[in-house]
Amino acid sequence: MSIIQDIRDKYAKVTVVLVALALLGFILTDYFAGKSRMGGQMETSVGTVNGTSISFDELNAMVVQAEENMKAQGYPQNAAMTQQALEQAWGQKVSETLLREELDILGIEVGKKELGDILYGVNAPQDLQNQFRDSKTGLYNGTLAKQNIDQLLKTGTPDQKTSIGNYINALANLRMSEKYSSLFSNSTNYPKWIIEKQNAENSQLARISLVRELYTNIPDSAVTVTDAEIEQYINKYKNQFKQQESRSIYYVSFSAAPSSQDSTTTRTEVENLKERFRVAENLEQFLAGEGAQYYNGYVSAKSIQQPMKDSIFKLATGEVYGPYLDASTYVLARMVGKVNMPDTVSIRHILISTQNRDSATAYNLCDSIQKAVAGGAIFDSLVAKFSDDPGSKATGGKYENVPSGQMVGPFNDFIFLRETGAKGIVKTDFGFHYIEVLSQKGSGPAYKVAYLPREIVVSQETDNAALNKANAFAGDSKDLATFEKNYEQKLKSQGITKGTASDITPVAFEVRGAGASRSFVRAIYEAAKGDVLKPERIDNNYVVAAVYDVIKEGTASVNAARGSVDPILRNKKKAALIAKKIGNPTTLEAAASSLGGKVIEVADSIRMSGALTGSFGYEPRVTGAAFNAANKGKTVVGPIEGLSGVFMIKVENQGTTPVVLGDINSIRQSRYQQALQAYSNQYSPNNPISILRAAATIKDKRQARY
Repeated sequence: MSIIQDIRDKYAKVTVVLVALALLGFILTDYFAGKSRMGGQMETSVGTVNGTSISFDELNAMVVQAEENMKAQGYPQNAAMTQQALEQAWGQKVSETLLREELDILGIEVGKKELGDILYGVNAPQDLQNQFRDSKTGLYNGTLAKQNIDQLLKTGTPDQKTSIGNYINALANLRMSEKYSSLFSNSTNYPKWIIEKQNAENSQLARISLVRELYTNIPDSAVTVTDAEIEQYINKYKNQFKQQESRSIYYVSFSAAPSSQDSTTTRTEVENLKERFRVAENLEQFLAGEGAQYYNGYVSAKSIQQPMKDSIFKLATGEVYGPYLDASTYVLARMVGKVNMPDTVSIRHILISTQNRDSATAYNLCDSIQKAVAGGAIFDSLVAKFSDDPGSKATGGKYENVPSGQMVGPFNDFIFLRETGAKGIVKTDFGFHYIEVLSQKGSGPAYKVAYLPREIVVSQETDNAALNKANAFAGDSKDLATFEKNYEQKLKSQGITKGTASDITPVAFEVRGAGASRSFVRAIYEAAKGDVLKPERIDNNYVVAAVYDVIKEGTASVNAARGSVDPILRNKKKAALIAKKIGNPTTLEAAASSLGGKVIEVADSIRMSGALTGSFGYEPRVTGAAFNAANKGKTVVGPIEGLSGVFMIKVENQGTTPVVLGDINSIRQSRYQQALQAYSNQYSPNNPISILRAAATIKDKRQARY
């Protein structure tokens, strides 16, 4: 393919790297419709990072690119993909902005000579190496690459110049980010003495006797945790209680799915088309007129996935089967032809696209290539120089073990209906292909079938009935209390379920359970706590929702944090009660007696690096007390406030045993590699960008435009 397409493909790969800084420079119109709440004017900024504004155009270009990458990887094109693309682009842009600040402060840059080496040196990007190889040596020709890029920067279209410029900037910025990361990786060190100290600690062995009282043995009613105490705990550990803005709703759905009458109506409409479909001479034109597509190619019976395929296969050529039901669609199937053909085929080809050249020029070039191959020209070299197909350019034009139905119709039929060794030119919508059939495997029946589908459409009557029910319920439900009351009295007996959706973010595209609707999320955020929303059409339902919780960005409220904080404070108060009950015993036996005759237990073979043995679980404070030299010889130590209860212990023995953890240098190298992985893992808290993000002031205003 052309250098421009290769550069675009390479750029698409670079942008998904976290630290890639360059953006596509073109300006887009609104990808998602939306106006800010500020006088109806479109918001140009979608957020700030340490005071640096992020524009909608910048971010949206990245969202579009992320979506294109996901589509190329086979992601389903739905709200979840759009949401993921937006989150990925936002995370990348925030990281880029933070990294750009650091690069400017540190003065890290890429000079002209270094940039030339990146593009044209021995370690140039692989796509450039594939595009510009010396015809004699097969090695990368950096001079030729530079000539082509310089020429396009001078005479190319504005879009081409922008693409190339951003591609080069991406490579330069990626190099700068690598330099920044190397500041951390090259300064990482695990001294020998640290490993030796850890080995020495891990060699320690202890044995203790203990008495314990579990928190679960004290009823929760014995202690009280107040809101003030929870709030005090939250204020003490604010970093643990950061929360993002979100909303929570209750909702009910009124089905507007097609009725049985709607289904009957659609079936009748399809039945009335059956004869016209059977006699149509130009199937592609006829189906296009009915809003359908025609795949004019033979497909192996093994690959055809149709509910009624066995009946379809029995049709004589020209006959029509149906209507039959396929999910929510009635379908007619017409048998066009039957053959026996291979199951898979391996081929190689060269595509001469008609996208940027007229058909005559494209055919003449393809014909010249055919003659050159016949004259002994190297096929791989012709592919690298002329082919406009990026999918096979790197493999010498080859597609191996291709199943039927994957290629466009004329291409498909050429490679499956010809014998091994066949060669020729085929015209498709993409241009002209010079094709060679390399090998074929298997054999079996194949069919060319035309399908006329018609989706069952909801009638206006059905839709109005659902909307009227939704409007009636919403009209009677003025607030959250009446919403719940009316549901219990009027809808529950009808089998309608009340759903709950929580943690709805300001930029969500989908409400869990209710479906995908950006306008629905906007309505939720425009409402106040307790409000009932007007019906919203989502898929085949009219949804009525009531907002029951509003969480602002910042520190979690007492109610939000209660679930995690209450057990901590409650156990702390229980520990105080247990400690008071134990008193100040001088022996372990006395401690056991004060707790109502508890059994004295033994924990043996305790290691500093592990948990207590048996059923005691992870109790770091008890482990620490077991290895405290000052505790050896004492008749009793405690009370110790543990994770599961309060412990009284007696250190019976402290000693050491050999612990073989490997060679010191090997351990140091392993720890070093682990640190490098942490630096490169974008989700690791030790990643430089994660550290910068944690200390940054980030304001997210994406909901103004998305």
